[in-house]
Amino acid sequence: MTLTAASKRPDTAPPRPHQGLRGLLAVLAVSSLTACADMALDRAPVSAHTPWQPDADRIKTGTPADTPPAPGFSIPAVPELGKVPQTAGIDPEKPLSLPELIDIAQREHPDTRLAWNRAREAALAVGMVEATFLPMLSASVIGGYQRTRHPLPNNIAGVSAIKTELSGVVPALSLGWLLFDFGQRAALRDAAAELSFAQNVLFNATHQKIIRDVTDQYYQYNTARMRTLLAKDTLNNQLQVEKAVLERQKAGVATVIELALARQAVAQAKLKLVESQGLERNTRLGLLSALGVSPTTRLTVAEPEQRALPAALDPLTTEAIQNALSRRPDLVAGHAAVKAAHAGVTAAEADFLPKVWLGAIAAHNRVTFDVVGLPGLSQTATSRGVLVGVTLPLFDGGLRSARVQEAKMRAENAQTTLANQQKTAVREIVAAETLLQTTLESAQAANELVATAGTAYSAAMAAYQEGVGTVTVAIETASQLMTAKQAYTDAWNASRVAAANLAFVMGEMTVPKGDWLR
Repeated sequence: MTLTAASKRPDTAPPRPHQGLRGLLAVLAVSSLTACADMALDRAPVSAHTPWQPDADRIKTGTPADTPPAPGFSIPAVPELGKVPQTAGIDPEKPLSLPELIDIAQREHPDTRLAWNRAREAALAVGMVEATFLPMLSASVIGGYQRTRHPLPNNIAGVSAIKTELSGVVPALSLGWLLFDFGQRAALRDAAAELSFAQNVLFNATHQKIIRDVTDQYYQYNTARMRTLLAKDTLNNQLQVEKAVLERQKAGVATVIELALARQAVAQAKLKLVESQGLERNTRLGLLSALGVSPTTRLTVAEPEQRALPAALDPLTTEAIQNALSRRPDLVAGHAAVKAAHAGVTAAEADFLPKVWLGAIAAHNRVTFDVVGLPGLSQTATSRGVLVGVTLPLFDGGLRSARVQEAKMRAENAQTTLANQQKTAVREIVAAETLLQTTLESAQAANELVATAGTAYSAAMAAYQEGVGTVTVAIETASQLMTAKQAYTDAWNASRVAAANLAFVMGEMTVPKGDWLR
């Protein structure tokens, strides 16, 4: 630190007329700052029913400069938001199988990155707790400046006041180390480790869910795609009926009513085709959403392998259900959350126990004092110190007790939540098994219906063409054949979805597969 300077100023120094002006300017400055705070309301809408208009420099419409912004309650456009990222590396012409689609989803879906970051945050939390076991060393530098004026009672040799200036820097090192806390930090570390484990489990669970979602949407899209093909076949069948009616009309044996009925059936088949095509487009958007890619992404979806369905599956045993519960990600993560909550109780109870800490400091400073007419004085000092202390809170108004009770309630809630999750998981497994058995039985029945409906349609067409049947029967059997084929298609795809869902609720959907019935 340095003290310098004594300045001289005669007693007869003239007054400063601008000192009053400085005071006035200071008052005006404070007033202007207050006015600026009020003027910030100009940024908000002028009333509750008047559209807000942005500043000219904030308007970025992304349109030509001579195009005014939209009237009313429009907002300025942000051109950067219009740039939708596209997925690279997808050949739009190559048919992609279900495992390939799942691979794209696992790479592109934002949920996987969010789950990854949550797992990394939980891992960092463990490291931050572990850091509290180590000493904390910090360096600090204190610097300052001070100017002082001491007026003299008498003018001594033309000096009416002494001015001193003080400035300096003091560097210091300090160390703090919590030596013993009766296991509080260890409990916090255990809780953080359990939560990190849970987040890692949920990261894998996110991938399992993506596999399930893509599989579900893939077969939903395949159902709609096959419905479109069936609608085209039905339209062709109805057109064949109409053609037969026209031929019989030329021969003079068909009536106008028969032709009208045939054309009505054709129109209904066209409407059904349009509806099926719309459903196909919607389910394709659902598949792209499950993939986590842009809805404008161009890709070709391969058809699933047409495999015969099993008649039925063996029922799940109690042992199989128990094994499934032991590897379900939500239950494993819930169990880790229970352990973390119990560790939180231990950490809260440790607040009642003393804490032993160690502290140390080392500092260095230099002081120089100068006054006009006196010899200069300087001094250098170094200080060091070590402290060991014990802290024990005696009274806090029940705050620690409340924290312990709160931690115990969290632990109880975590245990109750886990028990409820176990019951829900069992219900999901049983329901998924029942649904799969139902879809397999439906597929068997629908397959038999397709065979009989096809025979009926062929016989009705042949009978009408020979003049021994009616057009009404031919139209009806064509519609029934389409209904039967659609029922089988729906059941076939639903069985794939049900099998995938059973694997998911059993905790077995860990890798992509094209068929979960194998």
